[in-house]
Amino acid sequence: MRNRFVAVGAAIVLAAAFAGSSRAQSGEEILSPPAKADCKFPDGKTIHVDYSSPRMRGRKIFGGLVPYGEPWRAGANPATTFVIDADMNVGAKTVPAGSYTLFALPTPDAWTLIISKETGEWGIPYPGESHDFARVPMRVSKLESPLENFTIAYDQTSGGCTLHMDWETTRASVEITPKM
Repeated sequence: MRNRFVAVGAAIVLAAAFAGSSRAQSGEEILSPPAKADCKFPDGKTIHVDYSSPRMRGRKIFGGLVPYGEPWRAGANPATTFVIDADMNVGAKTVPAGSYTLFALPTPDAWTLIISKETGEWGIPYPGESHDFARVPMRVSKLESPLENFTIAYDQTSGGCTLHMDWETTRASVEITPKM
């Protein structure tokens, strides 16, 4: 009986995998495609982010789809991963090398980047403050024109990288530098 449940479970997993790959091969639009962002320092240290990039599709994003004052998964689908291979300063917080999950806490005037110790989960629900490694203030600015795709990217600076989260007409940024 147990073998039958295992076989049925395996068949369901395989069917789901083939359905996802056939959808991509058929040219059907993926609503929030996977994306990544990397920053490499001159000494070889790296930062890597994996996320899914949702689209506006005519929706009000911040203060609408993404409510103000509530932790947001900073993307869609699986949780947004943040992997650093050396100790880094994220804003004013030192974060040891390792794997983390990123969330954001947006408000109309300020954002906070949440670096969670909980990893491997789906993007929602937020696991709670007890799993936070750090909360870091982000700078918020307006983009010149609306951006359809949620994007995480880095600008290389002389001393590190500036992480940007851009969507709709909002940019939230934080400096990341190697810990000396």
